[in-house]
Amino acid sequence: MVAMKKKSVALAVSLMISMVQVLGGGVQPSKMTPAVYVFGDSTLDVGNNNHLPGKDVPRANKPYYGIDSPGSKPTGRFSNGFNAADYVAKNLGFDKSPPAYLVLKARSYLVPAALLMGVSYASAGAGILDSTNAGRNIPLSKQVIYFNSTKAEMVAKAGSGAVSDLLAKSFFLFGVGSNDMFAFAAAQQKLNRSATPDEVKAFYTSLISNYSAAITELYGLGARKMGIINVGPVGCVPSVRVANATGGCNDGMNQLAAGFDAALRTHMSGLAARLPGLAYSIADSYALTQVTFANPLAAGYANADSACCGGGRLGAEAPCQRGAPLCGDRDRFVFWDSVHPSQQSNKLGAKAYFDGPAQFTTPINFKQLANYKS
Repeated sequence: MVAMKKKSVALAVSLMISMVQVLGGGVQPSKMTPAVYVFGDSTLDVGNNNHLPGKDVPRANKPYYGIDSPGSKPTGRFSNGFNAADYVAKNLGFDKSPPAYLVLKARSYLVPAALLMGVSYASAGAGILDSTNAGRNIPLSKQVIYFNSTKAEMVAKAGSGAVSDLLAKSFFLFGVGSNDMFAFAAAQQKLNRSATPDEVKAFYTSLISNYSAAITELYGLGARKMGIINVGPVGCVPSVRVANATGGCNDGMNQLAAGFDAALRTHMSGLAARLPGLAYSIADSYALTQVTFANPLAAGYANADSACCGGGRLGAEAPCQRGAPLCGDRDRFVFWDSVHPSQQSNKLGAKAYFDGPAQFTTPINFKQLANYKS
């Protein structure tokens, strides 16, 4: 049995070396966690959507996306370079985010990556609810299903004991919910009215129920360390601001996001009390973004309301694509396109969540979470 396990590990290492060569890029041995598993939306997607069928699937597979990435090529990230998942992984000791699940499946490298680095299941357009942008992404529930099948393949190669130990020490990163907010707001706008308090309450209940189910299922599969990036002030992205004559934020959408964040914070506290060994950190994207908006210059930004890449007013009236106006200094813009943060925003955000001011993480930061021993 021992000989078989050694053989499996040796095979995994060999395949991993091949995978790195094929995918391009190195992998640094992590000093803080053996692997990272990523679940979420376009803020964390590293290429899954490039492999989904359908003309309406959101993809970042054309210039100017990736203009600041190694090779200056689109990678499937909705950024000018690295995204939040990359910088969280970097802070944990890796070279970048683990590769996309669908890429690994297509190239038969899923198991070695899962064992030695992790896997990203994140999908642009995904929501906590299956109904959000249905048919055009991998919703959170399906991402968890994909992880379940990944684990089964890992166990077949390395054994249940080794995999259980690996998962208990690994970092599970989440960033999802914004698309649900956009979809809910759009539905109300279509009805030409505001949601009633009961409708908002029911919306939150559905979101928390689905999010809780995903986290609880992953816990049952062996996950113990959950890093959760909450929903930021979605009413302040350029695509929403441009609908306002003054270019100001949509306070109603921000209140919707803030209310969900409060409900999530309360629920996670109760969930941790019921699931022995579960440790978590909620990264407060909402608070960090609000602080940044209050004094952009202090954070090194010259512009906090417009897209760096796009067209028209606030860079939000035309898509980010080849030939679109492009800002000169991309590190000086909070937003890359009409919805997504710039590489610099991702970098500063991940740093704040890792070991920044205590106000941006609760109850512990990402660094403490990675080092947590139950």
